[in-house]
Amino acid sequence: MSNRRNRHAYDNSNRAFLQVMMARSSITFEESKPILAAIMSVREDRRISPDDITEEILSTFIGAANSAISPFDLEIRSTLPQLQLKPDETGNVTPERVYALVNTTSDDLTQLATTYSADEISFIKRILDKMFETNNNRITEAMAVSSIDAMQCAKVPSDGNRRESGSATQQTQGGAAHSLTMTQAEAVMKQLVDDEWFDKSPRGFYTLSPRGLMELRGWLVATYNDEGENGRRNNKIKFCAACKDILTIVS
Repeated sequence: MSNRRNRHAYDNSNRAFLQVMMARSSITFEESKPILAAIMSVREDRRISPDDITEEILSTFIGAANSAISPFDLEIRSTLPQLQLKPDETGNVTPERVYALVNTTSDDLTQLATTYSADEISFIKRILDKMFETNNNRITEAMAVSSIDAMQCAKVPSDGNRRESGSATQQTQGGAAHSLTMTQAEAVMKQLVDDEWFDKSPRGFYTLSPRGLMELRGWLVATYNDEGENGRRNNKIKFCAACKDILTIVS
């Protein structure tokens, strides 16, 4: 199967896989197996079982897709979830690599801006400030927000916020961000979870999902890692020395 697959140029099967990645927020290898089996069954004109799909096949499709979409500042990236809540069939908790189609530019929440209004983006920024700045300190290093904290961010602070000077605020009609109602804020948080930008724990704490971390990586570093007092770096966003992924769970 591998030799036959390597002879194929970029074709409709690759386009079908890319359409799947564009339609889904994220995907795992196990989730990709029946999808790739169906795509390859059509291409090979024979039935291919999901059990025949290997990680090498997935990597080949991802590589072909990345070559095609690179000029458009898009890339399929992967990361390991730092918090896996669902045990597998054997009862073990083993993180499964997550793949997502992300925007590679560091523009101001570019991808979120295609779905959410300027006031909602401003609200999301306040959530991220609370997550990566207020709650991320030497004492706690808790890169998460509770449901109560999230609702408190619905209101624009009267004295403004140093992050609120960004483009999302300037995009509102009056040139300033407007507060959201509690109902609106709850709807936005639910949508962020449904769209797999945020994860919500059983105890009601929100964290950035693997997709959110991959998509917003450049923006997070540019926003929260800067020169602190006395010229010392103030790195709120930290990385694992081994895998180079952002750390949001610190033991």
